[in-house]
Amino acid sequence: MHLDIITPEKKIFTGEVDAVQMPGVDGLFQVLGGHAPIISALAEGSVKVDLANSDVEFNDLTGEIERDTSHDKVIRVKIKGGVMEMMNDKIIILAE
Repeated sequence: MHLDIITPEKKIFTGEVDAVQMPGVDGLFQVLGGHAPIISALAEGSVKVDLANSDVEFNDLTGEIERDTSHDKVIRVKIKGGVMEMMNDKIIILAE
């Protein structure tokens, strides 16, 4: 699946992922490939991204993305809220 995380200032992440866990307004939820189309509001928290491969470089994205210490294929992005849409294995997160 393809993931884009975008803020009003810039695109924070774009790439292929296996799973994404997000802080919904009613609690955490996760989407995997083949998930039904969905639109959801997001609360403040951390977006956990399971990368499709661990060879992704983050040199231009200082500060917004943190590598998870438990696994080299997992990153986390802190958001203050926003909205997400998933359709046809493409996820777009418009974050604050």
